[in-house]
Amino acid sequence: MKKLLNTLYVTSEGAWVRKDGANVVVEVEGAERGRAPLHLLGAIICFGQVGLSPQLMHAAAEAGIAITYLGWSGRFLARVEGPQSGNVLLRRAQHERTHSDPLAVARSVVAAKVANQRGVIRRAIRDHGDADSTLDLAERRLTAAARAALASADIDTLRGIEGEAANAYFAVFGSLVRVPSLPFVNRTRRPPRDPVNALLSFLYVLLTADCRAAAEAAGLDPQMGFLHRDRPGRASLALDLAEEFRAPIADRTCLTLLNRRQLGASDFRHEETGAVFLREEARKTVLTAWQERKRTIVTHPFLSEKMPLGLVPHVQAQLLARHLRGDLDGYPAFVWR
Repeated sequence: MKKLLNTLYVTSEGAWVRKDGANVVVEVEGAERGRAPLHLLGAIICFGQVGLSPQLMHAAAEAGIAITYLGWSGRFLARVEGPQSGNVLLRRAQHERTHSDPLAVARSVVAAKVANQRGVIRRAIRDHGDADSTLDLAERRLTAAARAALASADIDTLRGIEGEAANAYFAVFGSLVRVPSLPFVNRTRRPPRDPVNALLSFLYVLLTADCRAAAEAAGLDPQMGFLHRDRPGRASLALDLAEEFRAPIADRTCLTLLNRRQLGASDFRHEETGAVFLREEARKTVLTAWQERKRTIVTHPFLSEKMPLGLVPHVQAQLLARHLRGDLDGYPAFVWR
């Protein structure tokens, strides 16, 4: 079983990251702020104006450690990595399947995504004993949508079912945020218009980066997806994989941070354009919670093995690769329990 490696997040403005022997060292204004062994890292993610030494970049490429650059808002800017893993036969099979028969895999992804959204609502009902009829209605709508996804006749119908399920889910998401000062009305992005949306968008960026790394580690092409349409610069397969984990990893982390009052209204900055973003110190709080969530132990429903939640995207990418090679009749998407 693959070991869950750590991700080094560098968030300080003007930080300099260098190699020191077998370690990565983060310096700010000449003072050492952090140190981590290279062999324990799976990725380095830099926010804003961060510099890396050539020696570190060479060592990371040789060790298979991907370096990702994000803007302050979490917008993807660039990714630096070494030679691609996998073989051309797997990628050819992936390309042929996404072109000729994407529906079977896409059905599994959407059904799992909707079932996992339903799981978030069910957990809220159970944990808080809510007698909220709107939550019950949303739960029933998501159940119907998951079943409809598995029976959808074409990819456009499937995308429509996914959109309807998302509307049902986010229509009640605000009632799951039990902080009156942080209202949530609907999902907004590019840019997010309120703190809850800002937090969700930031977490989804982290999730997509993890899923892209998982796809590449399994030898898959992260650009060629089954559910998401092809678009220049879009990592469609990474977005496909991320759909299964939005609810159990990102959404649950969002609700935990807000409902436990680890983040509040003062942790977000509002711009004149109406966009809302996390402040730097709040971003560090989110990254800590994100790593903790990924260390949660779950039992994989298909393999019946216990593993950290953060490792499951890698397992799913491997299962997808096995399906494309013909070792599995279908793709067993991850359903959170």
